[in-house]
Order: sequence, then structure tokens, then C-alpha cells
Amino acid sequence: MDFVAPLPVSDLRNRAILLDIDGTILNLAPSPQQVWVPPGLRQTLARLTELTGGALALVSGRSLHDIDLIFSPLRLAAIGGHGAETRPTADGKSQTCVGPLSATLRRKLASVAELGPGILVEDKGYSLALHYRLAPEKGRALRAAVDEVCASAPEGTIEILLGKLVVEIKAACTSKANAVCELMKYPPFANRNPIFIGDDITDIPVFGIISRFGGVAYSVGQTIANAGGRFDKPEDVRSWLARIVADCEG
Repeated sequence: MDFVAPLPVSDLRNRAILLDIDGTILNLAPSPQQVWVPPGLRQTLARLTELTGGALALVSGRSLHDIDLIFSPLRLAAIGGHGAETRPTADGKSQTCVGPLSATLRRKLASVAELGPGILVEDKGYSLALHYRLAPEKGRALRAAVDEVCASAPEGTIEILLGKLVVEIKAACTSKANAVCELMKYPPFANRNPIFIGDDITDIPVFGIISRFGGVAYSVGQTIANAGGRFDKPEDVRSWLARIVADCEG
């Protein structure tokens, strides 16, 4: 399939904008705590929120608490924890559809970091991620160790996600796609055509459902099925979003 450049958008009155964070609007960093919000991005997101009447949401594996800290003082509608948490409006209350991973499972998974330096544990409550960006040579051993730990969990209760130099374990009943379908029931998202942008394996299910709402999805850095176009890197996404603001205000 030949990928075309994402199309320009000059009218947001019937649009919703759904954005993954890491690897999509923010560059990946050596550790999750080291991500950096470039100058102007908060202003772009705030203005897009106004132009869409509030129909802009961040869709992330990070918790809502973490999302709010990263983009502070900006607070947006958001989906967190790979769909475990949903906040349909910026000033609304969050809704949860699942409890945290068991403390016992999180401790067992965290012990996988004993494989050696460079493996970083990120406990998100609803999921746990083991990053090996600083030790890529340990990827195979890490995945095998995670498989061994998860084999003891009740069948069908958890899911292992293999991302960009990260292995993440979450409840099997949650997904970004399910959460997006739920979000699109609420105003101001209801009856709008969404634009979704994502970059990783956890975003793939959203690409499969976005057409139900008359929307379009764009990938970042790789070819993903059901995408209507592709950005090369997060910087290109940020520039495109800023250009939408300029076109709508021009």
C-alpha cells in the first residue's frame, strides 16, 4: 500500500482529535520520566481544544495522573492506562473499568529487572512496563522471563504487549480501542469524525475501529494497516497540528 501524506484540515467543527503521546506527539526518551514537551506544543493542544469545542483527547498507556503532570498546567480529556481510565472532558471526573494489577504480580514482574542494568521498571498501576531501551541486547531474555512470570496468572486475565524496546503487561479486558469507542459516545466527541494518530502496537486496535466513526487514522514512523497516511517522526506531527491551528485561524 502506498502511503500518502496526511491531508490538511481547515475546519474542525465536526472533527475530534485523538492523539497518542510517546512516539507520536513527544519524542521517545531513554526513560519515561525523561520525555520533554517542546515549546509551543501545549499552546497548540490548547488551541485545538478550543477549535474543536473540547473534542481533543490524549490516548495513552500512561496513567491520567502522569499525563496531567507531563502537560501541566494544561489539562485535557484523556484515555489512560491503555483504556483502564477515561476522562471525557478536561474538567470532568475519570472513569475506570478495571482495578490495578495485583501487587503480587507487579512484584514478580519487577524482579525481572535483576537480569541486569539498563532494564527500567515503570509501574503504572493498571499495567507494568519493563523498558530495555538502555539494554537492547537483553530483550530476548527479558521477554522469556516475563512469559514465565505471566504463565502463573489465571488464563485470559492479562495481556503481554511488545512495544518499542518495552514489554508491558496489562489486564486483558482493557484496550485503547474499547476506550475510544466509549469516549465517542460522550459530548463533545459524539457525532464527530475523529482523527487518530498513533505509532505503536498498542495503537493498532484503534486503527481498526476509527472508520466506524467516519474518521481517519495516521501512523508515525511505520506502516500500519488501516492508516490513511503516515508521519515520519513526532516533530512532523507537531508541525502538522500547528499548521491546522494556523489554517483554521487564517
